[in-house]
Amino acid sequence: MDYHFEEKFEQINFSENLNLVSEYENCQFINCDLNNLDLNDVKFINCEFIECNLSNTKLINTSFQQVEFKNCKMIGFNLEECNQFGLNVNFNQCILNDSSFYQLPLKKSKFIECSLQNVDFSYTDLSNSYFSNCNFSNAIFDQTILKQANLKTSYNFRINSNENQLKGAIFSKDNLIGLVEHLGIKIE
Repeated sequence: MDYHFEEKFEQINFSENLNLVSEYENCQFINCDLNNLDLNDVKFINCEFIECNLSNTKLINTSFQQVEFKNCKMIGFNLEECNQFGLNVNFNQCILNDSSFYQLPLKKSKFIECSLQNVDFSYTDLSNSYFSNCNFSNAIFDQTILKQANLKTSYNFRINSNENQLKGAIFSKDNLIGLVEHLGIKIE
């Protein structure tokens, strides 16, 4: 297994590199293509991905500890298969459509200006997470823990308060419709 420490990878198409079974610590990936790549068993510790394509990557037992994603395309990013030990991720201006965070412990995660359309958050613990200006169109919330989460500036979500834990969650008057739509009432 290769070990990479404090390295910067720029404009690399990793799909041409078939041997990515490695550990990366304090590394930066800038404008790299990891589309459809097998990242099974790879470890990323304190790493940053900037303007990368991570769509449809395979993430079985992949470790993401203190990892930041900025301006990344991550369609079909099924984080549910990753190694949950030490899992800590944050997303800034990322496209995460059609992804899954099923049953993950994502407490205190940050999602800033992300597209989260058709994302599965079922049974996910998002306690104390922060969602700023995120689009949740057709996102699935089922038995999701959103205690103390801030969704004040986010939109297009539909969250059934009877099926999810919302104690202390923050919403705005403008996005309340997503909390009561399941009741069949009209807000004008």
